[in-house]
Amino acid sequence: MLKKYLLYIIRWQLSTPILYVVIWLLTDYLNAIWITVIANFIGSLIFFWVDKFIFKKIVSAEPLWEIKGDVVCSDCGKRSTGYRIVEWGAYNRIKDANPQFRCEDCRGAKQAEVKEKLK
Repeated sequence: MLKKYLLYIIRWQLSTPILYVVIWLLTDYLNAIWITVIANFIGSLIFFWVDKFIFKKIVSAEPLWEIKGDVVCSDCGKRSTGYRIVEWGAYNRIKDANPQFRCEDCRGAKQAEVKEKLK
C-alpha cells in the first residue's frame, strides 16, 4: 500500500507542469475559472491512464474463501461448516445470488476444478 501511495504522490506532482503550461499559455486570453477547467480536463485525459495503472487490481495466486457455519454441502449433502471460493483470478462469484457451499471434504475437488479452468 505504501508503494501505491508514493506512486500516487509522484503522479500528483507530475500534474504540476501540465497545469503550469496551460495557465501560462491561456492567462492572457481567459479568466482563471476557464483556465482551471481546461487544465483539469487535459490532466484528466492524461492521468486517467496513470491512475488505472497505479490502482490496478492485484490477482492473488490463492483463492479467497467464504466460510459459513452450518450449511448443507452442495455436492454431497452433508451438513457442516461450508466453504466456497469467492474470487480467484478470473473466477469471481462475489455477487452470486445463490452461492454454493461445500463441506471440508468436497472443497478440495472444487478448488482443483476452478484451478484447472484458470489455466
